[in-house]
Amino acid sequence: MKRAALTSRMIGLLLLATACPSAGLAQDTLQPYQLVRSLQLVQDRIAAGDHAAMPMQAKLLEMTDARLRAADAEDFKDPKNFRALLVYGMSGGNPVTVEAAVSRAASDPRNLAIAKGVIDYLNGRPGEAIEALRPIDPMTLPGDLGAFLALVKGSLLATDQPAAALTLLDEAKLLSPGTLVEEAALRRSVGIAVTQGDAARFALASTQYVERYLYSPYASQFADSFVSGVIALHMSISQDKLADITSMMDPEREKVIYLRIARRAAIDGMSDLSAFASARAEQGRDSNTNQGDPRALLYSSLSTVTSDTIEDVRTKLGKIDRSKLSDGDRALLDAAQAIAGEVVAPPASLPVANPAPAPVVPSPEPEIAAASTTDAAGLPPVEGAVSEKPALAPLAAAPAAPNTSAPATDAATVLPASAPAVAASADTTDPTDAAMTKTRRQLDLIDQMLGAAPK
Repeated sequence: MKRAALTSRMIGLLLLATACPSAGLAQDTLQPYQLVRSLQLVQDRIAAGDHAAMPMQAKLLEMTDARLRAADAEDFKDPKNFRALLVYGMSGGNPVTVEAAVSRAASDPRNLAIAKGVIDYLNGRPGEAIEALRPIDPMTLPGDLGAFLALVKGSLLATDQPAAALTLLDEAKLLSPGTLVEEAALRRSVGIAVTQGDAARFALASTQYVERYLYSPYASQFADSFVSGVIALHMSISQDKLADITSMMDPEREKVIYLRIARRAAIDGMSDLSAFASARAEQGRDSNTNQGDPRALLYSSLSTVTSDTIEDVRTKLGKIDRSKLSDGDRALLDAAQAIAGEVVAPPASLPVANPAPAPVVPSPEPEIAAASTTDAAGLPPVEGAVSEKPALAPLAAAPAAPNTSAPATDAATVLPASAPAVAASADTTDPTDAAMTKTRRQLDLIDQMLGAAPK
């Protein structure tokens, strides 16, 4: 109740200031800390899912910027106004305004060190920002400033010191629960936990985010990290835990998350995860199934595109309504159909080498002569008994395009005409294995081509 009343009071002051035709009234009526506090309250409403408050955030940033540009040394004698200046900077404020205002303020060395770190951070100098902020403990600062500083330090250390970054993000959540700071700290914790391979931390942060901030305008960034985390940590996160987290989402968001997981898992060759995610996407909730969703059909088919049921998969792919797919998924469907066709296609006929002139020898026995005639008639050899390479390489032929993927020694491998059949079969490539290898290479290329996840 107290928080709601404070929010209403601040918003009322804002409306009073903006309704006046004189722009100077806002500067005369509200102190910098009051404007910044109003900005924080609006941002917290946005983090909770109130997207209608976003225009108000833009207006508040504009008003706060104008007020801080006009502030003088007398204004900053109030510690609340100087802290508000720093919070404004870390809330998406103008770095030029922050730097100019700090130059007019007289404050203690610790506050000036924080100001320097914030300015470096805003101007894209992470190394200098880390050095300036390293000795500052966010837990020793007033809560509003400490929470933002913990978030900034945690973000700066995420790459080089992920364990320390997670500790700082925990402090940010502790100092500012239910706010945009907590939303950002949870969202960043999810990504860092993935790089650390910490499945327990990933699951906890994801659960807390979905419980509290699923409707934040920044939730799409969480969704990206969540899907990537499920793929990266699939061996450590049970399907039951995954289902527990997604069950807190509304049906449409849950479906999209499972579709994205199914797509990534299929392309990465994680058949079990892809099949599970596809089934959950098709299953739906509240008796509303998604079995007609062409994306679910496509991704579930990808997970079995090289399986023993390939004919069933081809039939399933053929029934997908292409008009309901995005351009990227239509390209994926085309590639999947081509791959499925190659898997069931018979092996290409092997080239027949021109035999070397046979030396004159005595006439063979009848049984041997009959066997030679049969071979010359072109009957198919026993599968796997003949190498896919011709027995003799035509050395005088025009040079082929270089194959950079093959070892240099392959070019010198020439079998003599008298080589026994067993020697020729030593480098035989099984057609099924070759098809599977080619399929995986094509799927990798498809993933690179499509890039973005489906919308």
